[in-house]
Amino acid sequence: MEKTNAMRQLDRKKIAYRVHSYDGGALSGTEVAAALGQDAGRVFKTLVTVAKSGGHYVFMIPVAASLDLKKAAAAVGEKALSMLPQKELLPLTGYVHGGCSPIGMKKQFPTVLHGSAMQFDTICFSAGRIGLQIEASPAALAAVVPLKTADVTD
Repeated sequence: MEKTNAMRQLDRKKIAYRVHSYDGGALSGTEVAAALGQDAGRVFKTLVTVAKSGGHYVFMIPVAASLDLKKAAAAVGEKALSMLPQKELLPLTGYVHGGCSPIGMKKQFPTVLHGSAMQFDTICFSAGRIGLQIEASPAALAAVVPLKTADVTD
């Protein structure tokens, strides 16, 4: 299997992780969790937002949850946030919709992990390519991506 940027960064820091693959069709996050045989609460999606100030922020939330933009803005000290338009995702992050990993973006943005992740030994999130997920501990993720935790869902 060809390594993604996310996997290479974890390897460089000698951080343990597992890779899971699934049929990479146009699956929702909950369908990805089911395809992996994982509890949807342990599988996280990566969402990129833009603030009125022009700053960009990354949020990792459970796949079955919805991002509350007001809570998200408060968590990062902004007045308002909106979802990054899909056409801007690849040029900004280097990742496509459905394959966006919090690790290995072109530029590292402030990242917020939903607090529920801390109840699990490991969580799953995109490996940077549709059809691949990384399973790692929240602490391992924090060793590669400076992040904070907050409740940012509806």
